[in-house]
Amino acid sequence: MVSCVLAMGSNLGERAGTLEAAVAELGSTEGIELVGISETAVTKPVGGPGGQPDFLNLVLRIETCLQPLDLLAACQEIELAHHRTREVRWGPRTLDIDVITYGEETSNDPVLTLPHPRAAERGFVLLPWSWMEPGAMLGGEPVAELAAAAADTSGIVRAEPEATGK
Repeated sequence: MVSCVLAMGSNLGERAGTLEAAVAELGSTEGIELVGISETAVTKPVGGPGGQPDFLNLVLRIETCLQPLDLLAACQEIELAHHRTREVRWGPRTLDIDVITYGEETSNDPVLTLPHPRAAERGFVLLPWSWMEPGAMLGGEPVAELAAAAADTSGIVRAEPEATGK
């Protein structure tokens, strides 16, 4: 089994319900075991067209026996089940699931770059990850320090429990 970090976000539709369902679907996927889940963050969109609604974001720690591209395919199947479309880069979406790390593996594969090429600068990934695992490291750097330095971190707040269904 390989320990991996996944990041999940939604800014269209029933965001909290979508994230809750997607976490459950990941957990019931053969070859994936949920190990940890962060608190949910409310975040402003980063990049993409203006005027988008806020995101709900969270981070998961999983253990998997799936190979990296098979894990990506499983994540994309869950995205599709929640009506994810890819029409505008960084546009609004019902569900986004990113593979942030796959063990210690590094890869420049254009289909799945590992670790995720922008994870170290995305507060919406780093801050929830640091809430879940205060001592986590990414590329030899403490995730909490990377979160503190990320341009988008200052606008991130913890979601109210009633808004997330937790």
